[in-house]
Amino acid sequence: MPEGHTIHALADRLERAFKGHPVAASSPQGRFAADAALLDGHVLERAEAWGKHLFADVGDLTLHVHLGLIGQFPVRPRGAEGPPAPVGAVRLRLVGPAHWADLRGPMICTLVDHARRREIVATLGPDPLRRRSAPDVGWERLRRSRRSIAELLMDQSVVAGVGNVYRCEVLHRLAVDPMTTGRDLSHGVWQEIWDDLVLLMPLGRAFSQIITMRDQVEVARRARRSGRARAVAEQLTGERLGDTFERRFLVYKRTGEPCPRCRNTLQQKEIAGRRLYWCPSCQVRH
Repeated sequence: MPEGHTIHALADRLERAFKGHPVAASSPQGRFAADAALLDGHVLERAEAWGKHLFADVGDLTLHVHLGLIGQFPVRPRGAEGPPAPVGAVRLRLVGPAHWADLRGPMICTLVDHARRREIVATLGPDPLRRRSAPDVGWERLRRSRRSIAELLMDQSVVAGVGNVYRCEVLHRLAVDPMTTGRDLSHGVWQEIWDDLVLLMPLGRAFSQIITMRDQVEVARRARRSGRARAVAEQLTGERLGDTFERRFLVYKRTGEPCPRCRNTLQQKEIAGRRLYWCPSCQVRH
């Protein structure tokens, strides 16, 4: 399932392609035809993400999309001849003056009113990619819990947008014991987890790939500060991961290999329906 940085990058891509322009909306598959007709011809005013949820304001209506496990929503430039004929089960097609986008396989694709949008957002924890998100909201939801921090980080009501890769990597970066329960986790460690997500997830948003290795993080931060990352983002359609950086991780999918910090053997365990990768030897902080 795409993590939150991917959905924020998608919102950025939709705004660059369509904001301020009328969009032609259709449902080649037919399952969204009536709602697509309501969007058709109206101006896309805004697109934004809350965790793994995408909201796009088109005219007076709001499109709500959750990609789920298999959903894709690439945004491609159109040539003079226009977009090609739809291929496969395209739930929604948007066409603007210079771009087109096909939505396939979403878990959710619907129109919502303002009240329903507020209800959805109210179920979510703070989003590290939203500037005004307050980590203490997440803290209040986890500090009385008997569940492990490894499970709580996957709970979208605690922190929105975090998936398995960020969970594994951040807990290792901070040497946090993933089995620590929420009620046993110190507020200071929670703040460090939040701060690291605030550092890392914007880099993922900019480059469309999860970057957690310290050497790569420093290079990516400099590129983002200088504005060079914008040129990278503008070239990506969302059809594939970015490839600016070599795909390397501290612990993710490295079971049986040596820990990069202490050289002991990395292990895995299924928690919250996904495989946690961690080092039992040096991840001991609470």
